[in-house]
Amino acid sequence: MSVNYNMVDYLPDDVQSTLALEIMESEFTASVPDTRVMVTDVSLQEALTYKEKLSAIDGISDVLWLDDVVDLQTPLEMADEDTVETYYKDRNALFSIGVRSGDEVEITDAIYELIGENGAIAGEAINTATSQKMAGTEAFYAAILLVPIIIFILVISTNSWVEPLFFLTAIGVSVLINLGTNIFIGEVSFVTQSVAPILQLAVSLDYAVFLLHSFADYRKTTNNPEEAMVLAMKKSFPAITASAATTFFGFIALTFMNFEIGSDLGVNLVKGIVISFISVMVFLPALTLCFYKWMDKTQHKSFVPSFTGIGKFMLKLKIPSLLIVFAILIPSYLAQSNTTFTYGLGEQPETSRAGSDFLAVKEAFGETTPIVLLVPKGTVVKETELVQELQELDHVTSVIAYVNMVGSVIPPEFLDESVTNEFYSENYSRIVINTNKGTEGDVPFSIVQTVQETAGKYYGDKALSLGESVTLNDIKNIVTKDNIVVNALTLVTIAIVLLVTFKSVSIPIVLLITIQSAVWINLSIPYFTNISLVFVGYLIISTVQLAATVDYAILLTEAYNHHRKEMTAVKAIVKTLDEKTFSISISAAILSSVGFILWITSSNPIVSSIGILLGRGALLAFVMVVLLLPAMLLVCDKLIKKTTYKANFYEEK
Repeated sequence: MSVNYNMVDYLPDDVQSTLALEIMESEFTASVPDTRVMVTDVSLQEALTYKEKLSAIDGISDVLWLDDVVDLQTPLEMADEDTVETYYKDRNALFSIGVRSGDEVEITDAIYELIGENGAIAGEAINTATSQKMAGTEAFYAAILLVPIIIFILVISTNSWVEPLFFLTAIGVSVLINLGTNIFIGEVSFVTQSVAPILQLAVSLDYAVFLLHSFADYRKTTNNPEEAMVLAMKKSFPAITASAATTFFGFIALTFMNFEIGSDLGVNLVKGIVISFISVMVFLPALTLCFYKWMDKTQHKSFVPSFTGIGKFMLKLKIPSLLIVFAILIPSYLAQSNTTFTYGLGEQPETSRAGSDFLAVKEAFGETTPIVLLVPKGTVVKETELVQELQELDHVTSVIAYVNMVGSVIPPEFLDESVTNEFYSENYSRIVINTNKGTEGDVPFSIVQTVQETAGKYYGDKALSLGESVTLNDIKNIVTKDNIVVNALTLVTIAIVLLVTFKSVSIPIVLLITIQSAVWINLSIPYFTNISLVFVGYLIISTVQLAATVDYAILLTEAYNHHRKEMTAVKAIVKTLDEKTFSISISAAILSSVGFILWITSSNPIVSSIGILLGRGALLAFVMVVLLLPAMLLVCDKLIKKTTYKANFYEEK
């Protein structure tokens, strides 16, 4: 099974940058010059030698340098200074190269071997290569950190030294089966590879905890372990099914994303949840009944202090928690929808070679982002006018086309193919536009739109553009629409599951307000701290946090409903909080640990952002469920009673 690091492959087929890339690959041998290579302290002649050696590396299909835009036979002083300094400045030479997709690690290693310690590489190829190199070791570090933490949390939450191993075995087996079934898919995205196994473990560990806690309770009422397990399975089945269903439908929503990284992750997680559910309901009972004597022999005293009294304490915070949450809810909603986003892999950490190289190139030459324009071949006059207009655009440093590099008066058929192949294919003319801004942000995206509009004036929708900034602009447009679809689907499907689970109209609303407020507060923090958020991370977490943490609210509300049939609302909520705060805190601690460890160990900005949002989101959801939800259940008690089928709530005589 292979892992795909190329985000372009996950764009829909009908997006213009995808169409342009297909045409480029079929009509031209050259690729998009999306990577820059800097060689320091060289003469013009030495730079030309480096250009030849770069061109000779297998996988580099195109090397653009000063000799492609300026006649080096004439003195450099006579050429345009800005054009010269785009490629050659203070005896530093900067080459723009195209790198074959899929072989970034081997090709960038070969470049480093050529340019040595003082040279630098910046751009898409080195970012991809760095992510590929780090992915395996980072997943290993995450597992090494995570497993002991989860075992520690589980040891605290149980009364047996070996019981945590049963949890981890049941879920670990399902994670391995899920990873194994990926072979039938053939390829997964780097996001799925990094996030899915750990997320599956964290989200579905609850199912095992529900079952074995019930089993331990029934062991106290019967001496027959098999009978205790049957009773435990019957009792925990509704809670496990509801928990799995909300997560299942939340992850199903991701599969509706047009940007298929979300779909790739969604399919993997849905598959994982189903396998985990089967493992807990089939494999775990069998495993437990085979080895329950080990659990008996390895009993230890409880490490957990009594939570009796926490319910009364939480109840005192009822009014303040309601006031505080509803006071910050609207600002949080507005802030999370106004966060600044990044859409690509972003910059590598400064401590890495790729990060320091990027800064070195930026310091020496500023930023250069090429846009490749493909227009129908044939009309020299139209092409000349387009090139002249493109050269006058803001932030455009140079335009490389046949009509201004070779000359519009010389017919291409009179020249050698090695000259014309760079500019013309059978059907298209290729124009490279160099800009002095980065790959993403308001200005780079406005440059892309201006270039597309300018070309559209001459060629309509037959003019196609590609390049990193074009791709990221397309990703931005697609995922912005995906955000609306995915969030709406998640809310609706989870609301339906809650409606069926509780047979109530009002309870799903109360639960969704509780968890959605935690999501909004979580996603608003980057706005208030002035940090850019990776949009793919934002989109995934807005679904995953809701789907994964609504379980806490289900667990608390089910217990409350059970007690409410026998006592008043206040007594029911106090008893529920005393009983369930600890088990909810265990689930939140595991999910939060997973998130923070992903954040700490991953250098990939997408994976790292999913980590910090997940870690923080789980903690916020826990706080909301033990503070806001009890207050809302009390305030809405009469409404819940009227809108719940066969509520049978206790009434004082």
